Amino acid sequence: MKGKLFVIGFGPGSFEHITKRAREAIEESDVIIGYSTYVDLIRELLTHQEIVSTGMTEEVTRAREAVRQAEEEGKKVAVISSGDAGVYGMAGLVYEVLVEKGWTQATGVELEIVPGISAINSCGAILGAPIMHDACTISLSDHLTPWELIARRIDAAGMADFVIALYNPRSGRRTRQIVEAQRILLQYRSPNTPVGIVKSAFREREHVVVTTLSQMLEHDIGMLTTVIIGNSSTFVYDGKMITPRGYQRKYTLSADEQPLKPHQRLRVENEPWSLEATDAEGKDADIPQAAQAQEQPFIRSAPPATVTEQQAAVSVAERESVVSAEEPTPLDWATQALQLVNEANGVVTEAAAATQTAARPVDSFTPEMIFECAVSPGVANKKISTQQMMLLAEVAGERGEIEYTPHHQMILRVPTADPESVTSRLREAGLMLSPTGDVLQVKACDFCDGEKKDGIPYAEELQRLLGGKPMPKETRIGFNGCGMACYQAVTEDIGIVFRKGKFDLFLGAKTVGRNAHSGIPVAEGIPKEEIVPLVERIVTRFVKEAFPNERFHKFFQRVGELEGYAWREPAKFEIENAACGD
Repeated sequence: MKGKLFVIGFGPGSFEHITKRAREAIEESDVIIGYSTYVDLIRELLTHQEIVSTGMTEEVTRAREAVRQAEEEGKKVAVISSGDAGVYGMAGLVYEVLVEKGWTQATGVELEIVPGISAINSCGAILGAPIMHDACTISLSDHLTPWELIARRIDAAGMADFVIALYNPRSGRRTRQIVEAQRILLQYRSPNTPVGIVKSAFREREHVVVTTLSQMLEHDIGMLTTVIIGNSSTFVYDGKMITPRGYQRKYTLSADEQPLKPHQRLRVENEPWSLEATDAEGKDADIPQAAQAQEQPFIRSAPPATVTEQQAAVSVAERESVVSAEEPTPLDWATQALQLVNEANGVVTEAAAATQTAARPVDSFTPEMIFECAVSPGVANKKISTQQMMLLAEVAGERGEIEYTPHHQMILRVPTADPESVTSRLREAGLMLSPTGDVLQVKACDFCDGEKKDGIPYAEELQRLLGGKPMPKETRIGFNGCGMACYQAVTEDIGIVFRKGKFDLFLGAKTVGRNAHSGIPVAEGIPKEEIVPLVERIVTRFVKEAFPNERFHKFFQRVGELEGYAWREPAKFEIENAACGD
């Protein structure tokens, strides 16, 4: 049976603003997957559906679980987002997971994106009409986007006089971003610029404040808040934010009869501010010299070239294909504008002059990403050579970073558009690379610097079969080569100790927290030829049956049995009060 994926935006949260198609898709679904708060908002619409809810910042986990249930179990799965699923919602993540798996529309599971009302629209309606001109949305969450990039976008939007809707403006841990956003925008806008702050739009606890850019931080702003900042023409009337569309230059709104008829308003001669009118001005050689002495562009280094009478006679079609060597192109103007902005900010690029005359083809651009992987010298080998360390430093460069971990790995993060160029060099140097995140890691000892080598082949086989495998939650197999277990294999999710030619198995260690404990000793003397298939079966069941983000020890406790090994309550320690009272 073939499943189906719905990615549903249910709007601000009130039932009145959920679309008919969103309601139908929820009713059709077998499974509802979403952030717990969003599930609560639509709970009254749910009847028979299975619910999988997770916490904040676990979007990738939700997307992977939805795809798995639709593809492997043939269920109709709805992934829900507030607002619109395609605006900071789950639509993009679901597509990314599908792309990773080689999905196509023709052969893959069916996917339907159900649109909803985004916060910029719902909050805009409550505030009045602040989004009547060019506007943009910017999320202040730097959970998935570097803050440096977010700050540049705020700066660009402020300079371009966009109406700005700030999503995810502040959380318990992220408090500085909204302060920085205000500081950047005050460089371009009046302190009295109108600002609307809407919390829980169209929900029971809706709260609305209309304030100013200088005073916005005096009000409550959190994760359920959307902040809308007006442009230079936005004004407040009777408590409502209004951004004019500029119609006063085209016709008078208060007049009973418009000065221009509808069919006349879009003519070039009636819109002197338009690009076409500007071009026509330049081509008209008969305009008196005094009339041409208009306000010049702010790019002082390249004034408009004089247009000859012969050029004025060239048809529009011909003029699009023939550009005078003396006449600046739109690209020249844009490049020079960017150069002036960079210089104003103290940024001077050596290639600035070259880019004024040479355009890079759009299809040649490859976005630069942050590539991350775990690096180690091997499963049993714990020694990194000088040459390998030098190569790691070279690959990381000035913009990358290398993070030490307690798990016999270093995490390498490198800004690059070509990860293959990084991984190939590291592998050629004999380094072992592994993915990071919610994957399985085989964490072996050094086998007494290779002297106790009998267990090494089994550790390497586990790495080959299971290392880097995606898991519901990060999982580690601890592997020790003798009964001393000095590398503490028994404190990992799955612990394996090679002793007297056979293996002891420990399951369900609680690896973190004040009540952390070692794994439960479930078997001793497992024959060598059985250990790898046994562990592979345990891991396979964990992957198949665990809840999203469920740790292995909680899974073992919940199911109660794995491969015939029963879970039991670990020993609890009782701490006696010291005689001295400390």
